Amino acid sequence: MTNENSEEIYSIAQRRLFLNNGLELAYYDSHPDDGGAADGISEVVVLLHGYCGSSSYWEHILDGLEQSVRIIAPDARGHGRSSAPSDEVYTMELYAEDIAELLIKLQIHNAVLLGHSLGGYITLAFAEKYAKKLSGFGLIHSTALADSDAAKENRDKAAGALEQHGVKTFVDGLIPKLFAPANVEALSAEVEQAKKIGYGTSLQGAIGTAKGMKARPNRTQVIEQTELPVLLVAGVSDKVIPVESVFAASNGWAVKVELGSAGHMGMIEEPKQLINAILSFVKNKQQ
Repeated sequence: MTNENSEEIYSIAQRRLFLNNGLELAYYDSHPDDGGAADGISEVVVLLHGYCGSSSYWEHILDGLEQSVRIIAPDARGHGRSSAPSDEVYTMELYAEDIAELLIKLQIHNAVLLGHSLGGYITLAFAEKYAKKLSGFGLIHSTALADSDAAKENRDKAAGALEQHGVKTFVDGLIPKLFAPANVEALSAEVEQAKKIGYGTSLQGAIGTAKGMKARPNRTQVIEQTELPVLLVAGVSDKVIPVESVFAASNGWAVKVELGSAGHMGMIEEPKQLINAILSFVKNKQQ
């Protein structure tokens, strides 16, 4: 089942491949020809976007990263230019399997996996099952905690609203809540662009993912028990996943970063600070 959304798709993904499960996965690759070898780049950083987003969420930080690391940024199933399978529930485990196969097909044996919001939930599912494929992982405005009862009820409401009113109306209500209150007006053009990115989400993908996020388990033990380097990035003004939820699971060596002017969209609200946090994390984990 392809993404048959009539909205224009905003995605930076310039490559596509078919997975064994039939999914057509679109992805951005900063060094598609040689993997970065000509530039002396050996580190791969995989960036997983959030709910009703696409690889375009990362546009503001690419220039600052690509001189140092190879970036892979897929459009998650049901989002962007990737196809939308007919699964009723898009579980975090399914998403993680998609990423695992993508890395196999790209012959990437070791990567840093960083996930924003939904992407963080996928990152934890991946780290739980495929830790040997990682040299580090991190959450950007995400949490290892499971949904509370109230949050689960909100997932059901979201699925119902999507079924009744469609993706565009849902996204119009969602996106402004993702930015720090002061940034909704100050970054009005960026807010509108984030809406346009969201409009490209398939209805199947939006509903299936809401159900998948509701069903995800608590994965605090993945962070607490890992021997891998961990990066935790929180927005001080994040009303969706507050600082204490991002830092709810930790260990003795997790790197914690607070973005003082960001809500839930640090890659757009504070791109330079996020670039610095990622590059510092990648550099220091090698030591």
